[in-house]
Amino acid sequence: MRSTEEIVESLREALAGVGVVLPSLCVDPVTAASDEPFALVDLGRCNVRTAEHLTDVLRSLPVGEALRARVRQLNREGRCMS
Repeated sequence: MRSTEEIVESLREALAGVGVVLPSLCVDPVTAASDEPFALVDLGRCNVRTAEHLTDVLRSLPVGEALRARVRQLNREGRCMS
Protein backbone atom coordinates (compact mmCIF):
# COMPACT_ATOMS: atom_id res chain seq x y z
CA MET A 1 0.00 0.00 0.00
CA ARG A 2 1.33 3.40 -0.95
CA SER A 3 1.79 6.13 1.64
CA THR A 4 -0.44 9.18 1.67
CA GLU A 5 2.53 11.28 0.61
CA GLU A 6 3.08 9.04 -2.42
CA ILE A 7 -0.58 9.30 -3.36
CA VAL A 8 -0.50 13.10 -3.05
CA GLU A 9 2.58 13.20 -5.27
CA SER A 10 0.86 10.96 -7.83
CA LEU A 11 -2.15 13.28 -7.79
CA ARG A 12 0.10 16.32 -8.18
CA GLU A 13 1.80 14.69 -11.20
CA ALA A 14 -1.52 13.65 -12.77
CA LEU A 15 -2.92 17.15 -12.40
CA ALA A 16 0.27 18.68 -13.79
CA GLY A 17 -0.03 16.31 -16.74
CA VAL A 18 -3.24 18.10 -17.75
CA GLY A 19 -1.88 21.54 -16.86
CA VAL A 20 -3.51 21.98 -13.44
CA VAL A 21 -1.47 23.05 -10.42
CA LEU A 22 -3.13 23.14 -6.99
CA PRO A 23 -0.60 25.17 -4.98
CA SER A 24 -1.84 24.06 -1.56
CA LEU A 25 -2.16 20.33 -2.33
CA CYS A 26 -0.79 18.39 0.65
CA VAL A 27 -1.43 15.76 3.29
CA ASP A 28 -3.71 17.12 6.01
CA PRO A 29 -1.38 17.52 9.00
CA VAL A 30 -4.07 16.89 11.63
CA THR A 31 -5.21 13.53 10.26
CA ALA A 32 -1.65 12.57 9.34
CA ALA A 33 -0.63 12.95 12.99
CA SER A 34 -3.65 11.03 14.32
CA ASP A 35 -4.29 7.33 14.64
CA GLU A 36 -6.55 7.54 11.56
CA PRO A 37 -5.32 4.85 9.16
CA PHE A 38 -5.96 7.03 6.12
CA ALA A 39 -4.95 10.64 6.39
CA LEU A 40 -7.01 13.14 4.45
CA VAL A 41 -5.64 14.86 1.38
CA ASP A 42 -6.02 18.61 1.55
CA LEU A 43 -6.71 19.85 -1.96
CA GLY A 44 -6.14 23.31 -0.62
CA ARG A 45 -7.02 26.63 -2.08
CA CYS A 46 -6.54 27.91 -5.58
CA ASN A 47 -7.38 31.02 -7.50
CA VAL A 48 -10.41 31.34 -9.74
CA ARG A 49 -8.41 30.81 -12.93
CA THR A 50 -7.07 27.48 -11.63
CA ALA A 51 -10.57 26.41 -10.53
CA GLU A 52 -11.91 27.30 -13.95
CA HIS A 53 -9.09 25.40 -15.68
CA LEU A 54 -9.70 22.34 -13.49
CA THR A 55 -13.41 22.52 -14.34
CA ASP A 56 -12.58 22.67 -18.06
CA VAL A 57 -10.25 19.67 -17.81
CA LEU A 58 -12.79 17.60 -15.86
CA ARG A 59 -15.57 18.47 -18.28
CA SER A 60 -13.40 17.47 -21.24
CA LEU A 61 -12.98 13.93 -19.94
CA PRO A 62 -15.20 11.25 -21.41
CA VAL A 63 -17.45 10.22 -18.54
CA GLY A 64 -19.52 7.23 -19.45
CA GLU A 65 -21.82 5.06 -17.42
CA ALA A 66 -18.97 2.64 -16.68
CA LEU A 67 -17.05 5.36 -14.83
CA ARG A 68 -20.15 6.48 -12.93
CA ALA A 69 -20.84 2.87 -11.89
CA ARG A 70 -17.23 2.44 -10.70
CA VAL A 71 -17.40 5.65 -8.61
CA ARG A 72 -20.68 4.50 -7.05
CA GLN A 73 -19.12 1.12 -6.26
CA LEU A 74 -16.07 2.70 -4.60
CA ASN A 75 -18.30 5.01 -2.59
CA ARG A 76 -20.38 2.05 -1.36
CA GLU A 77 -17.19 0.25 -0.35
CA GLY A 78 -16.08 3.30 1.61
CA ARG A 79 -12.94 3.71 -0.47
CA CYS A 80 -13.71 7.35 -1.33
CA MET A 81 -14.11 8.82 2.11
CA SER A 82 -14.20 12.49 3.00
